[in-house]
Amino acid sequence: MSKGVFIASVEPRSGKSLFVLGMMNAIVNQRGCVGYFKPVIETDGRGAKDAHVEMIRKHFDLPFEYEALFGFRRHEIAALLTRGEDYHVVATLLDKYKQIEDACDYTIVEGTDFLGKNTFFEFDANVALPKNLGIPAIIVVSGEDKTPDEIKGGVLGAYGGYREGDVEVLAVAVNKVHSDAVPLIEPLLRPMLSAETVLAVIPENPKLKNPTFREVSAALGARTLFGRHRHENRVDHTVVGAMLISNFLNHLQDNTLIVTPGDRADIIVGALQANISRNYPRLAGIILTGALDMDPAIVKLIEGLQTVAPISAVTTGTYETANRVGAVHSRIYAGNARKIALAMDEFDRYMDMEKLGEKMATFKKAGVTPYMFKYGIVKRAKGRRRHIVLPEGDDDRILTAASRLVEQEVVDLTILGVRENVLTAGKRLGVNLEWEEIRIVDPVRSEYYQDYAATLQELRKEKNVTIEMARDLMTDVSYFGTMMVYKGHADGMVSGAGHTTQHTIRPALQFVKTRPGVSVVSSVFFMCLPDRVSVFGDCAVNPDPTAEELAEIAICSAESAAMFGIEPRIAMLSYSSGTSGQGADVEKVRRATEIVRARRPELKIAGPIQYDAAVDPAVGKQKMPDSDVAGQASVLIFPDLNTGNNTYKAVQRETGAVAIGPILQGLNKPVNDLSRGCTVEDIFNTVVITAIQSQEGMTD
Repeated sequence: MSKGVFIASVEPRSGKSLFVLGMMNAIVNQRGCVGYFKPVIETDGRGAKDAHVEMIRKHFDLPFEYEALFGFRRHEIAALLTRGEDYHVVATLLDKYKQIEDACDYTIVEGTDFLGKNTFFEFDANVALPKNLGIPAIIVVSGEDKTPDEIKGGVLGAYGGYREGDVEVLAVAVNKVHSDAVPLIEPLLRPMLSAETVLAVIPENPKLKNPTFREVSAALGARTLFGRHRHENRVDHTVVGAMLISNFLNHLQDNTLIVTPGDRADIIVGALQANISRNYPRLAGIILTGALDMDPAIVKLIEGLQTVAPISAVTTGTYETANRVGAVHSRIYAGNARKIALAMDEFDRYMDMEKLGEKMATFKKAGVTPYMFKYGIVKRAKGRRRHIVLPEGDDDRILTAASRLVEQEVVDLTILGVRENVLTAGKRLGVNLEWEEIRIVDPVRSEYYQDYAATLQELRKEKNVTIEMARDLMTDVSYFGTMMVYKGHADGMVSGAGHTTQHTIRPALQFVKTRPGVSVVSSVFFMCLPDRVSVFGDCAVNPDPTAEELAEIAICSAESAAMFGIEPRIAMLSYSSGTSGQGADVEKVRRATEIVRARRPELKIAGPIQYDAAVDPAVGKQKMPDSDVAGQASVLIFPDLNTGNNTYKAVQRETGAVAIGPILQGLNKPVNDLSRGCTVEDIFNTVVITAIQSQEGMTD
């Protein structure tokens, strides 16, 4: 089940806080420990804390420091996204969220507020966040000053956007609906939502909507004169005191805020007298305008009263002040216990928490997104730090990736090359290679050179390899790096940025060899598509595998998928689906599928199956309606190298997918190949995966 839920709005001031408070309160009562996280906060730029985050932290007595409860300030995240540092943003948010998730029974994640500048990216960001956190969403839509049709349009757009973004929507809440429209909303919206989606319609409540005297004073920058202890008075109405007192008193209503010049003693005294009279309603307070001081006699009078409505003063004029009061929007803040309690009561009254709780308990995230995948593998690599050898110390991309890997404390490294040359290249590139965690080794000058040569000669003596030949081979960085792995002086090797695949893996095939039960070394690519991560195999090693080899590739690829948190659903690809096609190529795939089912009956597999039927739910249901793989395959096995290599490159180029690999599978110890066109990011990811392979017992 999920351990979190994302509460999102699609516009400013939707009343999202009510649902955050309500959910927090409900979970505290049901499960005990509740966490809270807000990915992006609003700040005034002067170092003040986000009042809403502080309110949640204090009210629920959360065991976290303020800084732990949010990801970025709005200006910080805008700068990072402008520089294209998307992965850094998501990785940071995942890391901070996971720390709270691990410490709590359940976590409420609150979406952005759509306030301030640069809000154009927020809807897409609010869809991407729950998807990458692996949690469902509750959508809050404001019904304030909207017709039923306008509400319907807003819900339709928001609900459709989240569903299209592969985010499960547990509930839709329409807040601040005019009382006359409330009976119309549910029958209008229910047909457009799935039967499982909880729908809540909450009428507008002036007690929550309208600001307090404290909020008005703060927004105006007012100076408090009297009645500080009554600043939580609610402001439901505003009246300007600019008429005769006899006429003015007729305009007073419950919770009226009076805006009047500071020299209008008649209005001030009359209002205060009305406030204590049984014949007039209670005042919210008085704002004195124009920087006009009250007469000392009036001050003395007020000081002698037992009950005083709150009075504050501003420097602005009466009508400007009145207009500014009308623009003040209320928020639920720490210290306003009445509003907090009211918000939680409203949630309990209108949200079907029993049904929503069932949905929360049964939610299961659909898959692994590229960001989740990359974050997860880096975290795993850091958890049990390994030592990887990079033979190509003369390649700028290798050196840049090496610096990043060590700086982020992912792995320890050995770089093969002449030390002076490597360090000079590092300075030219502006990267630091003088870390304690980086060793730079020149194979010929290494203390292990003679031992490695002797070991190679012993291992290959049946192939007539002499000691002289072995010494010569040990000057080759691929042989030297692979021998480091064989001897246990490194946990894995990554090469191929400047060498062919055969040059990289030949030494591994000669003396690292395949692990027990595996007869063929194969490869996979982790294809980080925009909305998921798929495993493609074999796209780099075996030109035309037999049915038995293809079955083995499928099993190894499923194991690789599972190792990295991807549920294996295997599609054995061909040019036909099911029993529709004939021919030697189709029969090979069909036979391979049967072998996998016989050897590993617990694996989900379909084959022969076409690519579109494997990945498109609609096509899969049409072509193979009884398959539990069709339309949702995560491991795609190609019948030959020609098909696999061209397909992965086509998908990579046409979709913008990140292809991590080729990752070799079947060896006793991890040795991985790079494409000669690889990027720094490719090298970084491949080293991380190699480190995890070495963690997972590949040396056994």
